[in-house]
Amino acid sequence: MKTKAAVLMAAGKPFEIMELDLDGPGPGEVLIKFVAAGLCHSDLHLTDGDLPPRFPMVGGHEGSGIIEEIGPGVTKVKPGDHVVCSFIPNCGTCRYCATGHQSLCDLGATILEGCLPDGTFRFHGGGEDFGGMCMLGTFSERATISQHSVVKVDDWLPLEKAVLVGCGVPTGWGTAVYAGNVRAGDTVVIYGIGGIGINSVQGAVHAGAKYVIVVDPIDFKRETALKFGATHAFADAASAQEKITELTWGQGADAALIVVGTVDEDVVSAATAAIGKGGTVVITGLAAPEKLTVHVSGLDLTLNEKTIKGALFGSANPQYDIVRLLRLYDSGQLKLDELVTNTYTLEQVNEGYQDLRDGKNIRGVIHY
Repeated sequence: MKTKAAVLMAAGKPFEIMELDLDGPGPGEVLIKFVAAGLCHSDLHLTDGDLPPRFPMVGGHEGSGIIEEIGPGVTKVKPGDHVVCSFIPNCGTCRYCATGHQSLCDLGATILEGCLPDGTFRFHGGGEDFGGMCMLGTFSERATISQHSVVKVDDWLPLEKAVLVGCGVPTGWGTAVYAGNVRAGDTVVIYGIGGIGINSVQGAVHAGAKYVIVVDPIDFKRETALKFGATHAFADAASAQEKITELTWGQGADAALIVVGTVDEDVVSAATAAIGKGGTVVITGLAAPEKLTVHVSGLDLTLNEKTIKGALFGSANPQYDIVRLLRLYDSGQLKLDELVTNTYTLEQVNEGYQDLRDGKNIRGVIHY
């Protein structure tokens, strides 16, 4: 069959809209018709050269839709099921899935190659194989993907909003609740209020943090964070540090969450200085793999028992947490509607990403 898709041909190039050939589902695979796709900053890391994918690549790794067809051996879903895609596939049986760490599933090793678990491709054009971002390629009207990349969700939920729990919401939420281990009464500082950072705010508030302090240079994002429950907002790390010292009587924050679009040495140093004894810095944002972004005093880490750790998918478990978060939304305990700043057509994908770069969006969503 044919499908229209937004494709990256090389780093530094905008998305191109083209028609591709799409194979039907083989064993363990499903054909999904997308209803919505989220414009997440991670796809910009491909265009900016921070991540080294295999090109050409159909973009998009936040997606929601309806299953149209299943291949042999598929047991997780059936045609007509409403699903949200997980940008980290989860097999349920590897060492990591079996020990409750689905975000580290062995199947995720090829997400930047864009192929399916068997090493082959389902998008084709001009005699060439096209990958799908994170084994998905949600910037396409349809895609053939692994059953391990979908999570069945309640069919009364709006897929245009549910799409956000495929990446940004659980990544931010989990950064606070799981990786950051935020607890009632804690002081938390969050660097960067985009699609992930705003959900770190939601997670910290839900966990009962006493103070949720955010740092972002853009007025609109700071104002939005305050509406989502942040207690203080600052344009720079130095101002935030002064307030943290005041609020904690010099003890420092319990957790510092780094969810900026591109991580650098300065933000890591600021976060490490912001936490007190026994505090934790969580790095969820990305940077180019060759950049060494963590340069801190080992003496500080040792004498004050500080921890610096990374988090993928917020250390969440997609099969459980995607459903869990959507049910919190259904009960009014999680904001999703308010996260969507603007909606776009597939043809407007580059416009949407420019709005993201310009700081106009918390989250943009493509509607098919």
